[in-house]
Amino acid sequence: MYLYEAQGEYFAQVAGGLEDLAATEVEALGGTGVHAFPRGLEFHADQPTLQRVVYCSRLLSRVLAPLTRFDITSAEDLYLKTKKIDWTHLMTFDETFAVHANVSNCVIDNSHFAALKVKDVVADMFRKRYKGKRPSVDVRDPDLSINLHIRENVATVSIDCAGGALHRRGYRLDSVEAPMQETLAAAILDISGWKGTEPLYDPMCGSGTLLSEAWLKAARLPAGCLRKKFGFQKLPDHDKRVWFKTRLEVDNGVRSVRGGMIRGSDLDPAAVKKTRSNNARLPGGDELRVKTCDFRDLGEQKPGLIVCNPPYGVRLQKGEDLGPLMKDFGDFLKQKCQGSRAWVYFGNPELIKQVGLKTKRKIPLRNGGLDGRLVHYELFR
Repeated sequence: MYLYEAQGEYFAQVAGGLEDLAATEVEALGGTGVHAFPRGLEFHADQPTLQRVVYCSRLLSRVLAPLTRFDITSAEDLYLKTKKIDWTHLMTFDETFAVHANVSNCVIDNSHFAALKVKDVVADMFRKRYKGKRPSVDVRDPDLSINLHIRENVATVSIDCAGGALHRRGYRLDSVEAPMQETLAAAILDISGWKGTEPLYDPMCGSGTLLSEAWLKAARLPAGCLRKKFGFQKLPDHDKRVWFKTRLEVDNGVRSVRGGMIRGSDLDPAAVKKTRSNNARLPGGDELRVKTCDFRDLGEQKPGLIVCNPPYGVRLQKGEDLGPLMKDFGDFLKQKCQGSRAWVYFGNPELIKQVGLKTKRKIPLRNGGLDGRLVHYELFR
């Protein structure tokens, strides 16, 4: 019996700063005994709850089912102990796999090398049993995604329950430079308190990640609705009937989105085209309204939520002065968005002071390598 079967415990990776928000989400999806720590969560779940978490979570980066945990003293020790897992029961030689590793304070000081040792175990086991035949490696879309975590010489070998990073929803085929990560966009919507029942406008939508995540939230679409397969389907105790029932229950909760409730615009016609194309991949998403327009030319907005990720140095010409743009944006919020609340993510916190509005709250949130700030403005009438 594998570790996750014996204990019913799973591990989730989450972006720094989103731990408490993600813990609340996992609890709402049925997880119990949720414990948050830096960049991760531990939680207990039965099989349908695990499936629901993986299928629906908008905030988690990965969900892992631990197979085994052991101490190691060397690379060879890692090889021999990982070999105790019968990998031929978890996949076939004509399927693909990938190994992702992370090591810290360990006798093995290179994550790539540690991953290669586990890859060798899998390949060697298949070669020996199937007369030289072995599964191929596919790091982008493997049938089986193996995760290795070693900290202070304690190794945990797990199966990725989604089969890959959960932020890869499948709708964003094209994007502007330096797009917002999907999990961060989802978190911003949750932090804002938006429930999907009031107007939302993004006046600088780029390739539309915030709009697509708003569509998912408002329609109660599971974040994994475009995934063709899931890693938990490779777990030895996976029950197809349970998964069919879980998926049906979730999908029956999907609702239609009121026309015109979620809207956006951007000055760049190419960005607007990308937004339309990306969101059209989501069920009903071709109804989202987005147009090519400078926010300075927009009329008065209906009271609701204004949310956006203004362009910063990465997305503009090198050396371009963003001061006038941010001042005009502040004027837009003050003059045309009265009665609304605005939540704006600044990839460059130095731009906040250029807006010229009093902030109600600033929250540090990272977007990839950017140490940004999410800022709340109340826009009174």
